[in-house]
Amino acid sequence: MNQEYSIQEALLYSHKMAQLSKALWKAIEKDWQHWIKPFNLNINEHHILWIAYQLNGASVSEVSKFGVMHVSTAFNFSKKLEERGLLTFSKRENDKRNTYIQLTEEGDRLLLETMKSYNPEENSLIQGSNPLKKIYGKMPEFLELYALIREIYGSEYMDILERSLNNIESDFEQEDKLAAHISEDVLNQK
Repeated sequence: MNQEYSIQEALLYSHKMAQLSKALWKAIEKDWQHWIKPFNLNINEHHILWIAYQLNGASVSEVSKFGVMHVSTAFNFSKKLEERGLLTFSKRENDKRNTYIQLTEEGDRLLLETMKSYNPEENSLIQGSNPLKKIYGKMPEFLELYALIREIYGSEYMDILERSLNNIESDFEQEDKLAAHISEDVLNQK
């Protein structure tokens, strides 16, 4: 075995990553649950709505992969969302093997409502990152973490992540343009 690290070094690294990621996830999970509680959603349901929105429909296996959840978890929570009228299931003519989900108008509306209710002041990750933003002028980018996740989950995962981030950014830009246009119309009417 050609190891470039000692067992002790590997064990300490694994333990540090486990502890840090568990602590970070616990904070994220608590904030996420608090954020979506008024909408009668759990984290898996909200995540599925978000993925379906960002991918403009997705197969259950894509939701599973990008949502980092078991396929049965993705399917079962999607089924609950379908029962609430928030998404639909379908098969595609050219792909009968996979089941696809698509947000309904109600699902789209609910997801956008959750986004509008997001409050950075109530988010411990944002609040914890603010001192770094003050020092460096931007939020941490975690380049090493990106590289690590790319190595574990592959380029496709990172490509979907980047696409979803670009979509969110684009949605906010369009909303800002719409708000500016509406404000201009209101001013012109006066």
